[in-house]
This record gives sequence, structure tokens and C-alpha cells, in this order.
Amino acid sequence: MLLAIDIGNTRIKLGVFDGDRLRAAWRLATAINRQADEYGALLLTFLRYQKLPTSKITGVVLCSVVPPLVTIFQEMCQKYLGTSPLVVESGIKTGVRICVDNPRELGPDRVVNAVAAHHLYGEPAIVIDLGTAITFDVVSKEGDYLGGVIAPGIDIASQALFARTAMLPRVELTQPKQVIGRNTISAIQSGIFFGYVGLIENTLQRIERELGCKAKVVATGGYAHLVKEVPAIETINPNLSLIGLRLIYEMNKIED
Repeated sequence: MLLAIDIGNTRIKLGVFDGDRLRAAWRLATAINRQADEYGALLLTFLRYQKLPTSKITGVVLCSVVPPLVTIFQEMCQKYLGTSPLVVESGIKTGVRICVDNPRELGPDRVVNAVAAHHLYGEPAIVIDLGTAITFDVVSKEGDYLGGVIAPGIDIASQALFARTAMLPRVELTQPKQVIGRNTISAIQSGIFFGYVGLIENTLQRIERELGCKAKVVATGGYAHLVKEVPAIETINPNLSLIGLRLIYEMNKIED
């Protein structure tokens, strides 16, 4: 079995694959000061709950946008699983041609999403990852990564509004029943939700105009559920990055 780990700025996603089947997946908060033993204890708890013995895990693959945690997770994998993880970084085989000015600047999370989108949908695709930031990643029919868009995430906008104003409260991020808010909380929820819906819809229209064709639109990430009503979003796949990690692991395992 394969353990896939996607380390994001806010959340860490973990999944165990048995072949191409995702047996179990978990989410936990990213904590940069947590040590290898702490992450190891959490992993063992997750595996025990799902009745998955560590002896069955023969490979690990990870990507991270938090560089200090790569070493921590390498140590954890060695100590608790007896194996070194394959780290998605420049130089490994991905099956995706990176058509950007400086490929080294591209986050590995965006690469694994592109790999998964091309494998699953096989057509021009736009992946919207709604996490700490909102990223739009564009993949051609041939599987080339063409570039994308980065915008502040929904939670960042909500926190900034609360932090930079004296009287506005922190609110739950949820879809309001109507656009016109009847009180301060519903007005903030409306501004955040419909503001980001507008950002997503307008950005998608502009991307497709530049592509010159329609594309498969896939949403993923911790806040993807908030925009499920956007008509242009055809699919929500919360495990897209884990699938991409599995595919990259298989490509490099065969190469070895």
C-alpha cells in the first residue's frame, strides 16, 4: 500500500492507496512546530482506527508547500514506516510538460493537481484549488501545464476583514440565503461568498477565452464545498492531489 501526503499551508491531507483504490483519507491542521514523533503518533492513530497495519505500507510519496516540514515528514516516515518518501520536486518524472517561465517557482501541489486532472479527465482542464490561496491551474488536452492564476483565499479575506476593522465580527464561512444581507453577519457572508463566486466565474470566462475552447472545470481544496453552486464547476474532487501523488509515485517507481 502507498501513503500519499499533501502538506499545505493550512491543512495536511493524507491518504492510503491499495493499488489505485483510496482506502482511507484524513485531514489535519498544519503545525510547523510539531515534531516528527507527534506526526508519527497521529499517523499511527489514523492507521489503527482504519485497521491498516504499518507493515502493509511499502511506499510513501509527498509534496509540500511548507519546506521546513519536508524534513520532519522524512524523519517520521523513516522512524515509523521504515521507508523514505518520494518528494515531488524539480527533476522527478510527472508526465506533465511545464510551460511556464520558471518551472522551479511552481508549487508541487499545483503539479500534482495537474497530473490528476489530465489522468482523470483527459481534456483541457481548469483546476480550482480553494485552500489558503485560490489557485487556477490550466492543463491542455495533451497534458501540458500552461500556467494559472493565484488569488487570496476565502479564509484569508475573512480574517483580514475581521483584523482590519474595529466593529466587524468574525463570521462563519457559509453560503447566505440571499445576496442582500439583513444584518452585519449576513452582509459579510454575502460579500465574501458572492464576491468569490464572481471572482471564480469571471476568471474562468477569461481563461477559456484565452484557451479558445471550453475546459473541464474541477474544484478541490478545503473550501471547495462552498462554491458547489457555481454552474461552471462540473466536478468537485477533494482527493485530487492524493490521486496525483499516487500517479507520480507510480511513474517514478516504474522508472527505478
